[in-house]
Amino acid sequence: MADKITIHLNGEDRTVHAGSLSELVVELGLEKRMIAIECNLEVVPKSEYDATLLKEGDRIELVHMIGGG
Repeated sequence: MADKITIHLNGEDRTVHAGSLSELVVELGLEKRMIAIECNLEVVPKSEYDATLLKEGDRIELVHMIGGG
């Protein structure tokens, strides 16, 4: 597990332990298949979540899809 860092998550500062976007998804208790992530104004493909490492001050926008009818 990575050291604590502070990121801007959906407009709010948040301290996390996650080292990558994949770890962030797990830390937040979300399902990878039900979200979309933008990191520093760039949409990140799900295939790159493991390789995308978080850094202090990163700006993350995360959208969680909710199904229903």
